[in-house]
Amino acid sequence: MEFTTGARLEVRITPADVGKRVSVRRLTGADDGAEKFTDTVGVLTSWDDGVVLVTRRTGETVRIRESSLVAGKVVPAAPARRRGPAASFRELARVAARAWQPVEREALGEWELRAAGGFTRRANSALPLGEPGMPLEEALGHVRRWYDRRGLPAYIQTATGAEGTQEVLCAELEARGWVREVTAEMRIGALAPLADGPPEADPESARVRLERACDEAWLRCYQRFEEPGPHVLRVLGGGPSVWFASVDGDGDDGVPAAIGRCVVDGRWAGFMAVEVDPARRRQGLAGTVMRALARRALDEGASAAWLQVESDNDAARALYDGMGFTTHHLYHHFRAA
Repeated sequence: MEFTTGARLEVRITPADVGKRVSVRRLTGADDGAEKFTDTVGVLTSWDDGVVLVTRRTGETVRIRESSLVAGKVVPAAPARRRGPAASFRELARVAARAWQPVEREALGEWELRAAGGFTRRANSALPLGEPGMPLEEALGHVRRWYDRRGLPAYIQTATGAEGTQEVLCAELEARGWVREVTAEMRIGALAPLADGPPEADPESARVRLERACDEAWLRCYQRFEEPGPHVLRVLGGGPSVWFASVDGDGDDGVPAAIGRCVVDGRWAGFMAVEVDPARRRQGLAGTVMRALARRALDEGASAAWLQVESDNDAARALYDGMGFTTHHLYHHFRAA
C-alpha cells in the first residue's frame, strides 16, 4: 500500500502525468453506503472526460472516476530485481523474438510485423518496440491489412509490468476495441543452478538425446498441429543456436517420453516446447530435459535463462518456481475486433 495512516491525502497527479507510474487511492462503495478506500498502483494511461485509467502490471486496466480520487502521486518504477540476471524489457523482447522467428517479416517504423502461416501467436503478431513512424490509428489499419492479405487474424504483442513496457499502448488498443486474448509471463533465472546435478543423481539423464534438428518423433510428441508443414519446421529451427532434446519413450511407436527446445543467444538460453507424455508426467522428466539443455547452453557460454509460461498454467508455473525462475514482466496478445 502506498498511503499510510496519518499521511496527508491529496491528489498530486494531473493529466500531464499520463505514461508515468502512479499510486492512487479512491473512495468506493458510496452507492450502497459501505464506503471504503481502494488503492491502485500502475501506469496512468489516460485521463479524459473525468475518467482516469490506470493499467496494472498484469495488463488489467482500472477505470476510476476523477471525482472519487482522494489521493494520488507519481511513484518510482517497480523495484529492481534482487536475484537472478539483470535485464531490460527491450533486451528480453529482442532475445525472445530471435528465438521464435517468423517465416515472413516486415518493418513498420520500430514495429515488426511477423507471419508464419498461423503457427503460434508469437510468430504471427506485430511486435512494437518503439514508434510505428505514423499515427497510431493509421498504423493499426496497416497491421490489419497486412495480416488480412495473408488470411491471418491481426495480433499485436505488448508487455506490462517492467520499466519501459507498454501500458499506454495496451490502453490505446483496448479503447479501439482490440481484445486481450492471452497473457503470459516472461520469466528469467540463473542458468548454472538449473544445470546443477551430476548425471548419476538424475537416472533419466542418460536417455536424453540432444540434436540440432527435430525429427518426426519429436514433432509427434509436440502435438501442436495436425501436419507440420514447412513453415512449422522453419519456426522451430530458426534462431542463433538451436538445440532439441528428447527422452526416449517406452512404447513401440518411437514417440519420446519428453521433449524440449533451447535457443542459445549470447548470455541467454531460452527454453520452450517442453512437453511430457501424459502417461509419464510427475516423474521429473521436464526437469531432466531442461537440465540437459542447460548444461549444453553453459558449454556455449550462456549464463542466464528465460522462458515464457501462460499465466493460467498453474502446473508449469509451480515447476518453474521450483527451478528459481521469477517473473520479469508479462506479455499479452491483443486481437483486432
